[in-house]
Amino acid sequence: TALVAVMVPGVVIGAFLASRVEMTEMPELVAVLHSFVGLAAVLVGIGNYLQPESGPELGPGLVLTGAEATIHMIEIYVGVFIGAVTFTGSVVAFGKLKAIISSKPLMLPARHLLNISLLVGTVALGVVFMNAEGTSGLPALLGMCGFAGLLGMHLVAAIGGADMPVVISMLNSYSGWAAAAAGFMLSNDLLIVTGALVGSSGAILSIIMCQAMNRSFISVILGGFGQGAVSSSAGGSAGSSAPGGTATAATVEDAVELLNDAGSVIITPGYGMAVAQAQHAVADITKILRDRGTTVRFGIHPVAGRLPGHMNVLLAEANVPYDIVLEMDEINEDFAATDVVLVIGANDTVNPSALDDPTSPIAGMPVLEVWNAANVIVMKRSLSVGYAGVDNPLFYQGNTQMLFGDAKDNVSAILAEMQKSEAKTPALAKAR
Repeated sequence: TALVAVMVPGVVIGAFLASRVEMTEMPELVAVLHSFVGLAAVLVGIGNYLQPESGPELGPGLVLTGAEATIHMIEIYVGVFIGAVTFTGSVVAFGKLKAIISSKPLMLPARHLLNISLLVGTVALGVVFMNAEGTSGLPALLGMCGFAGLLGMHLVAAIGGADMPVVISMLNSYSGWAAAAAGFMLSNDLLIVTGALVGSSGAILSIIMCQAMNRSFISVILGGFGQGAVSSSAGGSAGSSAPGGTATAATVEDAVELLNDAGSVIITPGYGMAVAQAQHAVADITKILRDRGTTVRFGIHPVAGRLPGHMNVLLAEANVPYDIVLEMDEINEDFAATDVVLVIGANDTVNPSALDDPTSPIAGMPVLEVWNAANVIVMKRSLSVGYAGVDNPLFYQGNTQMLFGDAKDNVSAILAEMQKSEAKTPALAKAR
């Protein structure tokens, strides 16, 4: 009865909050949920330690001794550590995604030494905890919880904004291991199995995404890159991270004309499309073009958006045929033979400085090579930098036109113009 009384309010509140969250806010929701899992693991661990029936003493006549008692204490200590790292790391990730905290990586002097010091302190407190009698090890446990919390905050704060999808996937893994640790503490097989599944799958996904970005997984979780963002943006050479030249502004009519004349079109969506909720209008444009006989495909970068598979989910929601949605590796070679590329709300994932400028913070990251197409239309509110804080030379190239404004407004305007032309020439449309 008590369990149900606690669960029902949680279910109601969770369902209510989740139902009010837009798809664009899903990464923030996931970060919050991860933080709850971490906090739960911390509370379960502390409660398990303080309650005699859950600790080494299991009741009258049932006392864990020797290796069994040691293992149980290790379970508690490790579970609280993982939970604290997950909780504070997820809170920082939420702040970055919500723009409460700067997306730039926090590069403190001797940051790796700080991480090592926190780990050494954790191990030292662990020795004290393991040798404490009864519940006298609580101060050591709480002290470790503080160290782990600082470690989680610093690890995530040191990761640049362009890698937030990896951070979310990584925190997903952490939350799984936190749940598994809670399962060991409570001797709950279901928690152990589900936690291990989530933890391992999250880790594998993070590694796959890092490989797709040409990143080292260890360097990502330790914040080993991104420190050049400020200096590069301020002092890069023309055509690199501080491009020179003038961007060419386009109108909706210009975009419609290019699309009408195109035989092949590739659309590369980014987070801007998600924010504007423009996927349905994009799907309608795609249908019109395909009905005409135009080849239309979508190029998806592995870390486009703020969540693994973010763009795929949005396009599926808009009923875009799955067979025309291609991954970066599948479509990159086809840009050179493409008439028009529509870049909708993407920036860092189509930045040529990743390949051309070795001093760029995103140097080495594979990107969609949209600049190889005959014409590129970039839909963006301004020429401002992307989430990684790096300027984009693509905006100033001769074959690029900038269609400024809200992505949904521009896409809807293009759709309206194309629908008008279809209505005026129904016979031609049918012939196509």
